[in-house]
Amino acid sequence: MNVGLDAFLLLSAALFSIGMYGAISKKSTIGVLMSLEIMSIAITLNLVAIDRFVTPTAMTGWFFALFMMVTSAAEIGIGLALVIAIFRAGKTSEVSDLTELKG
Repeated sequence: MNVGLDAFLLLSAALFSIGMYGAISKKSTIGVLMSLEIMSIAITLNLVAIDRFVTPTAMTGWFFALFMMVTSAAEIGIGLALVIAIFRAGKTSEVSDLTELKG
């Protein structure tokens, strides 16, 4: 069985849609962060699949994917630090209860 580029792009679109729905509908900040990570995984899958099928000799998609993984790890560290700081200050971690970040 040969899986083509369209299957990977459909999977990536499905993952991105699930992540977008989760980021919009979740009330917990941890759930929102997990949804953002699902969206990041979808983008990384998209980069690697396009690199594999469009330009298999150039490794640009793999390098971008590695860069995305490093920045995602940093994002999670900073995001969890912010969630802990906000929870300590306001005793809640639900997105709808947070008013400190409103401008």
